[in-house]
Amino acid sequence: MSLRAAKILIASDHAGFSLKKFLITELDALGFETIDLGCSSAEKSFDYPDFAHKLGAKLKNEFGILICGSGIGISIAANRHKNVRAALCHNIKVAKLARLHNDANVICLGARIVKEKSALAIVKAFLDSKFEGERHERRVAKINP
Repeated sequence: MSLRAAKILIASDHAGFSLKKFLITELDALGFETIDLGCSSAEKSFDYPDFAHKLGAKLKNEFGILICGSGIGISIAANRHKNVRAALCHNIKVAKLARLHNDANVICLGARIVKEKSALAIVKAFLDSKFEGERHERRVAKINP
């Protein structure tokens, strides 16, 4: 399956709302199919765990993007789901390594940490990287024994 044909589930709390909307617009223009799981506004306070759990419950073979103010809380909540390997990424190198070595399927971003253009480059690096397998497979298998 081409990554460009892959579905991407995306969700945020209120702090990540505008970055989420920006990423949806940009990724759709690049040929990705994004599925917005909320939140619906930056004007009202929303709890990040609600959206991490919503994405975690729906994630099957897709990739996910989760955004909150720092990216920390939403990544912790997402990783409570057995099928999720969420990685908090603040730069391109970490995003690539999350895919290459950890087979991460959800990228978490901090809207108060990264700017829009940087966030897009980080997400693209994540989506364009492929799990290396081999010695990393053994380690990834130990995450959820």
